[in-house]
Amino acid sequence: MKLIFMGPPGCGKGTQSPFIAERYNICHLSTGDMLRKAILENTQFGKQAKVIIDAGNLVSDEVIFGIVKESIAQPQCKNGYLLDGYPRTQRQALLMEEAGEKVDKVIHFDAPDDVIIARTSGRWIHPASGRTYHEIFSPPNVPQRDDITNEPLIQRPDDKEEVVRKRLDGYRKMTQPLIGFYESRNVLVHVDSTRSIELVRDTLRSILDPLAARLGVRTKQ
Repeated sequence: MKLIFMGPPGCGKGTQSPFIAERYNICHLSTGDMLRKAILENTQFGKQAKVIIDAGNLVSDEVIFGIVKESIAQPQCKNGYLLDGYPRTQRQALLMEEAGEKVDKVIHFDAPDDVIIARTSGRWIHPASGRTYHEIFSPPNVPQRDDITNEPLIQRPDDKEEVVRKRLDGYRKMTQPLIGFYESRNVLVHVDSTRSIELVRDTLRSILDPLAARLGVRTKQ
């Protein structure tokens, strides 16, 4: 089962991804985590990425896709994967397609800018696991502490409103062609992510459970 979650920063895909990955027994892969891991483990493409980053340049689509290929080839991804935030451009999507990586479903988390800004301004993250919390919408049991490890949570500097607005503008310009690309492949589904976590989760299950049944994937309840 091969899935892609798309959506602007703060749309809620990071909150839903661990649940979906566990339910369908697939690995959850985000671009930043894959890049950091590849560099840390000194993989073929991790080495290339480090040289590029150390020189102050942007990592090319080809190198990023090389890191994605290394990641999805790992044993924990044998049942499939959930790509969180990748691909980001139509070029990256074409690289995947040309390599024979055909995704089963692409979910776009829809949310207007004012909702995104309200969400991100109160967001807290557990760095080690990627678990996300929100002061209003999904607070931790103990303020500024992770529910599972009790380790401190952090707020990212780029969650400030002016930074978020700039990122949203860039996201929409970059991904509009990508949305059209996946619509033309008949795999894109839009989900209203302004609703509660539980309602969004129910919607995701209603979309993905029939797909899992068709693919013979066993789901965890």
